[in-house]
Amino acid sequence: MSNSITTVNPTTGESLNTYTLMDSSQAKQVVEASHQAFLEWRLKSLEQRAKVVKAIGEALKAHKDELADLMVKEMGKPPEQARQEVDLCAGICDYTAENGPTKLADEERKPGNGERGFITYSPMGVIYGIQPWNFPAYQVVRYSIANIMAGNSVLLKHAENVTGSGLLLEKIYREAGLPENVFRTLVISHDTSDEVIAHKAVRGVTLTGSDGAGRKVAAKAAEHLKKTVLELGSNDAFLVLDDADLEVAVNTCVQGRIFNGGQTCVAAKRFVVTDANYEAFKERFVEKMKSLKVGDPNASDTDLGPMARVDLRDALHEQVEQSVSKGAKILCGGEKPTGKGAFYPVTVLDNVTPGQPAYDDELFGPVAALIRAKDDEDAMRIANDSRYGLGGGIISKDTKRATELASKYFDTGMVFINGFGVATPEMPFGGVKDSGYGREHGGFGMHEFVNAKSVIVVQE
Repeated sequence: MSNSITTVNPTTGESLNTYTLMDSSQAKQVVEASHQAFLEWRLKSLEQRAKVVKAIGEALKAHKDELADLMVKEMGKPPEQARQEVDLCAGICDYTAENGPTKLADEERKPGNGERGFITYSPMGVIYGIQPWNFPAYQVVRYSIANIMAGNSVLLKHAENVTGSGLLLEKIYREAGLPENVFRTLVISHDTSDEVIAHKAVRGVTLTGSDGAGRKVAAKAAEHLKKTVLELGSNDAFLVLDDADLEVAVNTCVQGRIFNGGQTCVAAKRFVVTDANYEAFKERFVEKMKSLKVGDPNASDTDLGPMARVDLRDALHEQVEQSVSKGAKILCGGEKPTGKGAFYPVTVLDNVTPGQPAYDDELFGPVAALIRAKDDEDAMRIANDSRYGLGGGIISKDTKRATELASKYFDTGMVFINGFGVATPEMPFGGVKDSGYGREHGGFGMHEFVNAKSVIVVQE
C-alpha cells in the first residue's frame, strides 16, 4: 500500500501534488494535541469564540482567489461556482459568529427538585470529520465552524483528491487567530482513520458521503459509543405538477441537475412529471440540456467542467448502461468520451422505472432521470418511493398547496418550491432514511456535539 497521495487535475489528467500519509503514531500525536487544545479553547467565552469565527470568515474572503483556484484544479469546479462556495463559507462564519452566543447561551429553568436551575451547553471534546470532495471548502466549514463555536476542537480527514484544499483551510483558520491545534487536517489512510475514531479523546464523528460509507463509519463509531452525524447521498425528486409553469420547471430542473457538474448530494436527480406536462416538458428539457457545453472549467463558454475523477466518471457510465439494459432510453448524451480528463456528457434518460440504477440509486454526475406520473398524487408517491430522503422540489403555480405538500407529505429533510437551492446558513441541512441523520446550519449544528448539562441548585 502506498504511503502517499497524489492529487490529479481532472481537466487535464496531470498530477498536481504528492502528500505523505501520516502513520498511526503521527496521527495519534495530532489527536492528543487536539485534545490539549480543546482543554483551553472550551474555557473561552462565547463572545471570544465568536470573534475568532468572524475572523475566519474574513480570512476566507482574503484567500478567496487562492482557495477557489485550488478547487478548480483539484476537482474541476467552474471558477465562478468555486468563488461562490467561498462566499457561502464566509457567510456561515458570519451567521455563526452573530447567532452562536445566543444559541449556546445558558438557559434558565425552574426545576421541581430545587430552588433554581439552568442548562449549559458544554463542549464535548475532539470532533472528527470525514468529508467528501464535491465542495472542498464548504463541506469542511459547515461542520467545523459550528463545532469551533461550540468550544470543541476539530479534526478533518478530507477526500484524498482535495487534500490540498484541506491543508489550505487549516492554514487559513490558523492565520485568522484560531489557537494552534483547535483545527487540524489529518492526511491519513482509511485504516488510520478507524484508529482515530477509536481514540478515547475523540468524542464525536461526522461524515458526509455515500450511504455505504456512512454505514461503515457509523458502525465503527457505535462500537466505541461515539455519537455520529451523517449527511449521506440522495436521489432527490423534483415534481412537475399539473399546474406547473413549464418555463420555471425546465429552468429549475436544468440548473438543479447540472450545478457543480451534477455532483451534489442535494441536486435534482429524478424528474417526476405528470401526464399533463410530460411530453412538453421532455422536449424542452432535453433541448436545453443538449445545448450545454462540457469542457475546461476555465473557459468562458463552458457550462460544466469534468467530473472530479476518472473512476467516478466510469462508475456513472456503468450506472447509465445498466439502466439502459433494464429499459431506460437515452434521449441525449450517454457516451463515454475518450481522451484526457474525467469528462462526461450531459445525459437525459427516459422510461426510468424501478429496478434501474437511475430510479433506485444516486447518479452523482450530469445524468437526469425522467419519470412519468399519472397525476399529482402519483408524483408524490413516486418521490417518496426511494430509500433516500435528503431534498426535493415541487414546481406548481399554487404555492400554498405546494408548501402543504412539502410540509405534510414529502419525506425529506429539505424541499424547494419553484426553484433550486443548495444550502443557506439560516436553514437546517440534513436528511432522513438512508440520507442520514443529524442537522447542520440554522443553529442546529452547534447543538449536535455539545453536552446539554443540567445544573440544579437544590438550596441556596
